Amino acid sequence: MSFSPLINELVESLTILPGVGRKSAQRMALQLLERNRAGGLRLSAALSRAMDGIVRCRCCQNFAESDYCPVCLTDRRDAEQVCVVETPSDLAAIESAGGFKGRYFVLMGHLSPIDGIGPDEIGLTILAKQVTEGHIKEVILATNSTVEGEATAYFIAQMLANTSALVTRIAHGIPLGGELGYIDGGTLSHAFSGRKPVSND
Repeated sequence: MSFSPLINELVESLTILPGVGRKSAQRMALQLLERNRAGGLRLSAALSRAMDGIVRCRCCQNFAESDYCPVCLTDRRDAEQVCVVETPSDLAAIESAGGFKGRYFVLMGHLSPIDGIGPDEIGLTILAKQVTEGHIKEVILATNSTVEGEATAYFIAQMLANTSALVTRIAHGIPLGGELGYIDGGTLSHAFSGRKPVSND
C-alpha cells in the first residue's frame, strides 16, 4: 500500500529511533493519525522543545537545560570524586541505585578509532584538564564491560597515570543471587581478576 508523501516522511522519521523498523514506524504513524492526533502534536512539541533547549553541561558533558546540569550545580555532591560513564542512561542507572555521592563525567560514547572517535570526540582532554587543574582525588571508571568500554577505561587510566588522582575501576563479576553454572566465562574471569581479601571484621 502506498501512502502520501507526508505519511511516508513521518514513517521514515520514526525509523531513526533504536529498534524501530519500517513496519513498527508505520504502525506508530497510523496510530497517531487515526486515534491520537493530540498525542502526536504533544510529542512533536516536546521533541521541538527538547532539540532546541537541551545542551551539554559545560562541566560533565551530561544533558542539561542550562550551562550546568543539576548534579554539577548542587553543593551536596563530593567534588573530589568523579565517576566516568559512557552515556546519560548509565548515569541514570547509577543514580537510581543510590549510594554514589560524587560527580560524573559523561563521555557520550567510547573510543572507536575505526569510526573516527578519538579522545577529543568523547571529551577526554576536558577530563584530563579537570583532573590536573582541579581537586579531584578519585576517578572511578564505570565504562561498560565491552571491548570498547575496557579499551576506553584503559586509555583513561594511562592518561591519568601521572596525576595525583587515584584511578579505580568498578567491579565486574557475579551478580547477587547468581549461580556459577549459569555465569558466562568472561564474567567469571572478571570476578576472579577482581577478587579481594575476605575481611574478618
